[in-house]
Amino acid sequence: MKTDSTQQEILLLTGTSFSNREWCEKISGDTNHLTSKEQLEEACWNGLLREILPEIYMLPGSQKKLFIWQIKEGKSFIELELGEIPGETDEQLSINPYLFLHFQSLN
Repeated sequence: MKTDSTQQEILLLTGTSFSNREWCEKISGDTNHLTSKEQLEEACWNGLLREILPEIYMLPGSQKKLFIWQIKEGKSFIELELGEIPGETDEQLSINPYLFLHFQSLN
């Protein structure tokens, strides 16, 4: 019997005023050597996403918990993959432009 699990992708654009904020309170240790993209990524691993986008973790009618399983870097964004369990992303349904644009050219 197949069970359904929740998978989510989130793109956080870099090079914006949002991504250039100081996330020092969510990053442990010395961050002077990190780029702003790396600082944002580190802050997401340390719980920033739950604070800035709490609605992502509130699944209607469900007590399921979502976890960040992977963070991928793009040229102008970071992609966060969340889910109850680690899972494969369907490239045709992904919001990652490097994945879905390939399929657009095939149509």
